[in-house]
Amino acid sequence: MEQQAQLAGVLAVDAGNSKTDVALVGADGTVLGRARGGGFQPQSIGAEAAIEGLAPLVASVAEQAGLDPTTGVLTSHVSACLANADLPVEEEALLTALSARTWGLTNHVANDTFGLLRAGTDGPLGVAVVCGAGINCVGLLPDGRTARFPALGKLTGDWGGGGGLSQEALWHAVRAEDGRGRPTALAPAIAAHFGLPTAGDVAEAIHLGDLDHGRLHELVPVLFAVAGQDDPVALELIDRQADEIVRLAAVALRRLDLLAQAAPVVLGGGVLAARHPLLLDNVIARLAATAPLAEPRVVVAPPVLGAALLGLDHLAAGATAQQRLRGAFPTPTLAA
Repeated sequence: MEQQAQLAGVLAVDAGNSKTDVALVGADGTVLGRARGGGFQPQSIGAEAAIEGLAPLVASVAEQAGLDPTTGVLTSHVSACLANADLPVEEEALLTALSARTWGLTNHVANDTFGLLRAGTDGPLGVAVVCGAGINCVGLLPDGRTARFPALGKLTGDWGGGGGLSQEALWHAVRAEDGRGRPTALAPAIAAHFGLPTAGDVAEAIHLGDLDHGRLHELVPVLFAVAGQDDPVALELIDRQADEIVRLAAVALRRLDLLAQAAPVVLGGGVLAARHPLLLDNVIARLAATAPLAEPRVVVAPPVLGAALLGLDHLAAGATAQQRLRGAFPTPTLAA
């Protein structure tokens, strides 16, 4: 296949905290190659090293399409929706590092929540809340105006996400065991999950490195299981998470003057995409009270779809190409 024949298309990147997806898509919406890798951590290793880490995935999708990734530009446009691109200075650094590559003729970097928003909408209008490893929210209008949050964790007022919920669950469990907190079934459930005598032992094992800190995310399903047994502490954590999700969405809708009109509110990330009724039903009820015209949608399609759709938008590829692309990702967008 001639290298030049593939210039009209999109290299789509969705880089999250825990995994990265890359897709090479033709201008007609045909998926030519897909690859998955590990998490994207520019805040830890720097923008250049993080972008360098994408190179093996880009090489893989290029080779699937019959291209040589070492002999020139692969495609027209690179659409990169990246975790930890939370501040303008971070986006600029990542765009500079990406533009130094010969992967695309043009390049665009956005926070990965914009990819979720585009995956769940037909165009540039709406709000998205991602509740996965962390939590974030963005909004977008057709004129390009956005609503955003710094999303730097507790430093900027964030609460929850899988990482936050896990830490809160362990916090309450340890306090229940030593008498500082209320009794909760989270304590024995967390200890049993890791095969240790107590939740305090779990905390010590993480501190000493005997348990990888990354395994804390395993406590999210434990939390929901305990909440399903009507444990008050677990239920309160899930209720607070629902409140936080709706607070983010409502602020973004208000900033964009969307409270008085029908507008999609896209919900995604692992915690929301799991569609736990204890959380999702709570979110829907709170959203109906706060923003009655909002249209909640749960997106469970791979977020790289959103990055690719944004790329096709840039190319003005049209509805047929977008439909073909969506057909390659059969997991639907679901009404909440």
